[in-house]
Amino acid sequence: MRRGTVVAVVALLGLAGYAGADVLDLAPGVLTMAPLASVPVTTATPTATPSATLTLPSRAPSGMPVGPAGADGGLPSAAGLGAALGPVLADRAIAGASLAIRDGVTGAHLLDVAADSPRTPASTAKLLTALAVDATFPAGSDLVTSVVQGSAPDRIVLVAGGDSLLAPGAGDPHAVVGHAGLADLADAVADALRGQGRTSAVLQVDAAYASGPVAAASWPSSFLGTGITGPVATLGLGSHRALPDHPGSADPIGEVAATLAARLGERGISTSVDPAPVRADPAAVRLGEVRSAPVEEVLGLALRESDNGLTETLARLAAARAGKPTDFPAVGAFVRERVAAAGIDVTGVSLVDASGLSDTSTMPARVLADVVALAASGRRPGLSAAFESLPIAGLTGTLADRFADPAAAAGVGLVRAKTGTLTGVNSLAGTVVTAEGRLLVFAVLAPGPTGTAPARLALDRIGATLATCGCR
Repeated sequence: MRRGTVVAVVALLGLAGYAGADVLDLAPGVLTMAPLASVPVTTATPTATPSATLTLPSRAPSGMPVGPAGADGGLPSAAGLGAALGPVLADRAIAGASLAIRDGVTGAHLLDVAADSPRTPASTAKLLTALAVDATFPAGSDLVTSVVQGSAPDRIVLVAGGDSLLAPGAGDPHAVVGHAGLADLADAVADALRGQGRTSAVLQVDAAYASGPVAAASWPSSFLGTGITGPVATLGLGSHRALPDHPGSADPIGEVAATLAARLGERGISTSVDPAPVRADPAAVRLGEVRSAPVEEVLGLALRESDNGLTETLARLAAARAGKPTDFPAVGAFVRERVAAAGIDVTGVSLVDASGLSDTSTMPARVLADVVALAASGRRPGLSAAFESLPIAGLTGTLADRFADPAAAAGVGLVRAKTGTLTGVNSLAGTVVTAEGRLLVFAVLAPGPTGTAPARLALDRIGATLATCGCR
């Protein structure tokens, strides 16, 4: 099967691999065809499963003349991969990098360079969080924001359900951000109150579900102030999400309450906000509700845009749903537990948060590759659906400005990978289709001693090199 066909088929099936970009990724020679076997991989001794022992999956028992996407391409060898990647891995911009390459069809180990050595993952940690969230929420789950009757006739309670992407006005059923709208919630609540003969109300908020600190102790205080992340909260306006250089609301829950009160006022219900926290009666009459986009779509958005606050919120909601504590270290431990439950060896994984913003979290490249391989396998449709939302090298999302250098341009459209960037840390994990049409999974974690831009280029060159070689 030629590569163009493979790319099309894989895209349709959601198996071609997946990409994302770290919210810290703010800024954005032709490869030689000469033999490179004489250039050694200096960071570690590569190990691989011999290609001669690999068995491809059998064709569909239905008799349909199709096989797994990417299965017809030639399988690279450890020697071929090592020779092709040697010059890039010798780049001092990623000195000390750890690398894992898997066959995207069988999951077999093709090349491991210090793949079991823990490194700081930065935002590629979100891939593990995605697995934990997918493993916790049933397919099609959504997040409910509701208003119920309060403890007194004049009281109503806004109950947070985890949706931090609410629209201040009407919701858009075709969107993820703003899928549920406060104007629609106000319509339902106003109708219910008018039916009771009421034209005024005092609004309180129950934000007890999956509550926790708004920021991790391991994060620099500047992260909130610069928009690298917003406060982690179970209510928020999608229009006020934190973006780099554009901080989010300092009080997202209070902002939602004030906005809902304004929408109710526009509908003839004079509404004031009582800021005192309250717990709603589980048996209280429900006056209205709105529902988010499916969780897998919200998760896809968090990965595509590397939204740190949104990722932390989803992880916190998943931990609460599983009956676990919802502080940052506990949620990190929950993610690790869920990844282990999926059959992945989590030796060397230590997560201080769920988004990768902490520079004290660690994991081996092997674990990242295992998670991407699981998503590419299609055995977890929800995870695959979330991953297929991610950006493509040089084309979409925060990967749009990557792979622009001529030395990496061959990866445009063929590499899909989650990036990670912290001070002194650079990472990339995703998939690539080789020149012979083979789907590969790769993960690389690298310190960045020479600065972010050179390290990013070196990582991009790894993806581009895999895209241009058969590596037999």
